[in-house]
Amino acid sequence: TGAGNDNEVAPNQFARVKEAEVAAALSQLKTEHTLTPRGFQLVEKADGWQLLSHPDCAHWVRQLFPGPKPARLSPPALETLAIIAYRQPLTRADIEGVRGVSIEGVLQNLMERGLVKIGGRAELPGRPLLYETTQFFLEHFGLRSLDELPNAEELRTRYLPMAPPAPLAVTGDAGEPELPAAASANAAQD
Repeated sequence: TGAGNDNEVAPNQFARVKEAEVAAALSQLKTEHTLTPRGFQLVEKADGWQLLSHPDCAHWVRQLFPGPKPARLSPPALETLAIIAYRQPLTRADIEGVRGVSIEGVLQNLMERGLVKIGGRAELPGRPLLYETTQFFLEHFGLRSLDELPNAEELRTRYLPMAPPAPLAVTGDAGEPELPAAASANAAQD
């Protein structure tokens, strides 16, 4: 302990703590934060631990720290990312062979977002680039390693909830739902 206060710890004492003691302390803290509702949580990530705001408090955090909403990946980008994640490292031609379409813009987008990187060159004629996922990919999807990706059997048996249907807009005094243009044209013909 430091001079005068039993709660103080001198910096050189941290150097003497064993890795197993740190891991046990972090695990205990995580359990305490799980059992006692708090505004933050301790989460184990790919390369260590991170103190994050609790998902239940996300609304309040966004109000306190407004910023641009994160852009979502398009279906083609998600498909391309999944192919790379499960089959890496692979060439652009390999990815296009699986997808059946050109991925030039999609691949560039994934690289700009830091989800995919060049991992080397293939031992093929022309030495094409090999693509693989990044450390940020693991962190973004809450994975410690690629081994945590669900396998085919898990994907087949995992329950995927359906998104709720979008509410219809109400127009006029009659309170009738607004129909898409094609549907309203067909209704007018009937």
